[in-house]
Amino acid sequence: MLKSSILHPEILAALARGGHSSKVLIADGNYPFATRIGRNARLVFLNLAPGKVLVTDVLEALLATVSIEAAEVMQPARSGPYAMAGDPPIFAEFSGLLKAAAPDVTLVPLERFAFYESAATNDVCLTVATGEQRIYANLLLTIGVVR
Repeated sequence: MLKSSILHPEILAALARGGHSSKVLIADGNYPFATRIGRNARLVFLNLAPGKVLVTDVLEALLATVSIEAAEVMQPARSGPYAMAGDPPIFAEFSGLLKAAAPDVTLVPLERFAFYESAATNDVCLTVATGEQRIYANLLLTIGVVR
């Protein structure tokens, strides 16, 4: 039995194949996994049930495993059926977790379709499907350098 924070063999393999500047997408249950995935990304399904596994659970495990140098989120719509006046509460959770592990990393919002494009590039080595039910709970991380 491994003693690391991540035991999932596919996730460990994808992280080992990735390196500095590779990207990891952790996505909520609403994310269009079949149509918005990078050609080099390993798709790992951790969406056991609604609300299980959470994006923040995956983020905590990743932060204990790899260095992160950038983090991008999907900017919420300001009009329409899924509009939000401010940022989704999960952004504060992302920021708190990132601050503890990577104090220089701040969330960079990308317009919805720009986020989809960035999450489907050849730089993405891993896409993790979660059962997260909170909307806009998609996080695109860039792997940094171990110092």
